[in-house]
Amino acid sequence: MKVDLFNKEGKKTSQITLNDKVFAIKPNEHTIYLSVKSELAARRQGTSSSKTRSEVSGGGAKPWKQKGTGRARVGSSRNPSRVHGGSAFGPEPRSYVEKVNKKVKSLARKSALSQKIKSTSFKIVDDLSMNTFKTKEFNRLLTNLKVQNQKLTLIVGKEDKNLFMSCRNLKDVNLVSVENVSTYDIVNSNMLLFDQASVEYINEGF
Repeated sequence: MKVDLFNKEGKKTSQITLNDKVFAIKPNEHTIYLSVKSELAARRQGTSSSKTRSEVSGGGAKPWKQKGTGRARVGSSRNPSRVHGGSAFGPEPRSYVEKVNKKVKSLARKSALSQKIKSTSFKIVDDLSMNTFKTKEFNRLLTNLKVQNQKLTLIVGKEDKNLFMSCRNLKDVNLVSVENVSTYDIVNSNMLLFDQASVEYINEGF
C-alpha cells in the first residue's frame, strides 16, 4: 500500500510504502481490548493499604470483664465494628499486572494501526525534528499539516529533545518513540502523526 508523504510545510512530496502485513490486516478488536486492559492495569501503583485489627494501636486489654456489667461482651476495643477499630476487608498492597502473550500484543498493535490507516486518521511527515524548542513553532507545524485541535499521538523513529520540549506543554499531544509505542498510545488519539523513520521501522520490525 502506498500513501502520501508530507513535509513540514504540509505539502505532498512523494509516496511511501506501508507493509500490508502490519497496516492492512483485519483488525482483531478483542486483542486490542486485552492489550489496552493490561497496559492500563500495569500503570496502577497497587500501594493502597489499610490496617487490620492486629495492626492498629491500642486494644491490648479486654475493655471490661466478661460478665456482670449488663453490657455486651467485648474482647477488644479495636475490632472492626468499633470506632478506631481495624478494617475488616480493607485494601492491601498488590500487583495489578495482567499477563498478555507477545503474539497477542503484536496483533493488537497491528490491529490498532490498521484501524487508523483504514479511517485515514494518520499523516506521515518526512522529518519531525526541530531546530529549536518552541511551542509556537510546533503549533505552526500542526497548522501546516491541518491536524491542529486534535488529540495527537506523535510516533518518531529517534528521540528529539527539541521536539519533546516543544510539545510537552500541549495536553492533547503525546510524543512516543516507535520502539516503545503501545496499543493504548495508538487507540487513545484521534490522529497519528508518523515520521518517515518510524514507518520504516514498523515496516521491518513489527
